[in-house]
Amino acid sequence: MRVLQIGAAGGVGRRLAQLLVERGDQVTGMFRNPAQIDTVAATGATPVVGDLIADSVETLADRIKGHDAVVFSAGAHGTGLDQTTLIDGKGLEKAADAAARAGVLRFVLVSAFPDSGRGGLVNDRFEHYMRTKKTADVYLTRTDLDWLIVRPGLLRDEPGDGRVTAGLAIEYGDVHRDNVAAFIDAALHNPALNRTIVELTDGHTLAAEAVAQLVDGARPHSH
Repeated sequence: MRVLQIGAAGGVGRRLAQLLVERGDQVTGMFRNPAQIDTVAATGATPVVGDLIADSVETLADRIKGHDAVVFSAGAHGTGLDQTTLIDGKGLEKAADAAARAGVLRFVLVSAFPDSGRGGLVNDRFEHYMRTKKTADVYLTRTDLDWLIVRPGLLRDEPGDGRVTAGLAIEYGDVHRDNVAAFIDAALHNPALNRTIVELTDGHTLAAEAVAQLVDGARPHSH
């Protein structure tokens, strides 16, 4: 499988690239900051500098062409309200339009768990981030792509064990970035999981099994 990752230098992005490459997939890792080229190259992905703000839909479509799937895990990461709007919001819209133009239907978006930040100090910047992520989700669900939206809980950096809790609606909790990557890796290789939104935390089910259960749960059961 040929996968284009947008946000390949990020915490989830680089872990996912590594898993895909180990599996034998061809990965193109797109990132914005030229200083991150070594980070992306170290995963085994082919590094490509790209800018969601500056690049046109046509430029992005040319980059996506020839791949089988797109994974979008890019984010402004607290660099300001404008950046959030342009990357997490408009950037996602551009990428989705570009994938459609390139004829690449499989599109996985790493979004945000609706309960993020509850009980913490929620400021205007955070509220703007959550609103922007929600609007991006809505945009993607209205496309003709084979989209999958993954909403991870509170992200952690320590090593994960590849086990998750995944469902249409689950209780909020922590999730290791390793486990988010494992889930997306498994989901990419099970095309039956599409046009759905999955909430994700750490749990007791191996990622591939969790994906299979979600697919099975989506099938009509005869009583």
